[in-house]
Amino acid sequence: MTIRLAEWLDDQPAALGDVISALALACQEISTAISLGPLAGLHGKGEGHNTHGEAQHKLDVFADRCIAGTLAVSHHVAGWASEEQELPTLSPSHGEQGEYLVVFDPLDGSSNIDANISVGTIFSVLKHPFRGTPPGEAGFLQPGRRQVAAGYAVYGPATLLVLSCGDGVAAFTLDRRERVWQLTSPELRISEQTREFAINASNQRFWEKPVQRYVAECLAGTEGPRAADFNMRWVASLVAEVHRIFSRGGVFMYPRDNKEPRKAGRLRLMYEAAPMAFLVEQAGGAAVTGTQALLDIVPDTLHQKVPVILGSKGEVERIVRYHADPHENTHWPLFKERSLFVPPAG
Repeated sequence: MTIRLAEWLDDQPAALGDVISALALACQEISTAISLGPLAGLHGKGEGHNTHGEAQHKLDVFADRCIAGTLAVSHHVAGWASEEQELPTLSPSHGEQGEYLVVFDPLDGSSNIDANISVGTIFSVLKHPFRGTPPGEAGFLQPGRRQVAAGYAVYGPATLLVLSCGDGVAAFTLDRRERVWQLTSPELRISEQTREFAINASNQRFWEKPVQRYVAECLAGTEGPRAADFNMRWVASLVAEVHRIFSRGGVFMYPRDNKEPRKAGRLRLMYEAAPMAFLVEQAGGAAVTGTQALLDIVPDTLHQKVPVILGSKGEVERIVRYHADPHENTHWPLFKERSLFVPPAG
């Protein structure tokens, strides 16, 4: 029997179901615009910049407005915070009585838009802790373990919505013919072991020693201490990276490095790391900074950044052990003398 998202949400509190339905509707609108490509008139960069000083793509702005528009009409949303906006937005009609707060990255991986590579939307739903009063910034600064739901949409050859309300992870596929979300994977699980990892190798010289060790051991293949060959991937879209892990296992790493020592990490805790960590843990995986569970971090600010290591539990736990014992990190020469790709002798 085919199950639609609306039917699946019948098992959730009605107010939460309403919020998720609003987000799903916005993702449908974004999917339609992305599928039209340049025909939608939304390719290329706009004139504005987001709160991080990054140039906004036209689709960034469009996606941000789509989500804000659907949340504004939900009776159960008191306010929302977007990666594209410096401050949270108070619902014009339901700011005091709304039961939930929503945090979202409207278009993750937007640097890939012009290359026609998969991008996505990430969202997180939190309880409004001060219901009866307008939610200020402090109301959003909750650790990831307090999320009541999290999810992402990936806009690829098919548009999928991956969702958890705290009892496992399900995936829905958008049926464009009927404009409905159909349940296609009722229980996603991440394999505990893997032979695949994703990391931006161009930053290798800046990585911490535990990450240097882990990647070098993987690249050493069957001749190295892991006695197995690994594959390396990198898409530069967190949604695409995490969805691949859900599909076939793996580890994603955007670790702390010394390229900019004053910055703890590169990914936004509230808009990217926490919701993805929630989903990964719900599917049997693990998500850490290297030394701390991502879901345990209490945000200091709306746009705080953190290191992120997540995916197959066995491999993430190995990386945590390497961080716990840095004095035992035997140096494996990742690039040997000149390059990762050293030609054979002779």
